[in-house]
Amino acid sequence: MGYVIKIDSGLCNGDGNCKDACPSDVYEIKDGKAVPINMEECVGCDSCIEACEVNAITLTEE
Repeated sequence: MGYVIKIDSGLCNGDGNCKDACPSDVYEIKDGKAVPINMEECVGCDSCIEACEVNAITLTEE
């Protein structure tokens, strides 16, 4: 079982709050947007969703 992270790049402001909040280092900021680079490390804690002020992140269980 894993998680699928989707980021709405139109909403993402690249502030890095999701990256800072993630305990598993799933995110990286590339070209001013958050990108999930280690999605297999996601533990589904929702920290990134809570930290995202613009509601750009959705997390679903596979």
